Amino acid sequence: MLERLSELRKERKWSLQETADQLGIAKSTYAGYESGYRLPSLHSLSQIADLFHTSVDYLLGRTVDSLMEKSQIEITKLMGTPEKVLSLDGVLLSKEELAEFIAFVRVKRELK
Repeated sequence: MLERLSELRKERKWSLQETADQLGIAKSTYAGYESGYRLPSLHSLSQIADLFHTSVDYLLGRTVDSLMEKSQIEITKLMGTPEKVLSLDGVLLSKEELAEFIAFVRVKRELK
């Protein structure tokens, strides 16, 4: 975890202080996380993962994908309706975008 925290922070060119400020914690606390002197609580670990747009599993070394460069696709049900919607990186797809997505998948399947 220590190496991944440092790596993610340095990729963004953030100082220890800037990272700690964004998390709302003391610089010494965050520095302790990176050095291994301190272990973050589950809540803090979740906040760190959110800040770096990654998963807790990645921070803990349980997966090799950081999710930073991957898009997050989510299908959710609209409240009070049987309809489901598709969102990409937290933004709902328009009908036009959805039609283009379907067309893309169909073309991709034909190429296999």
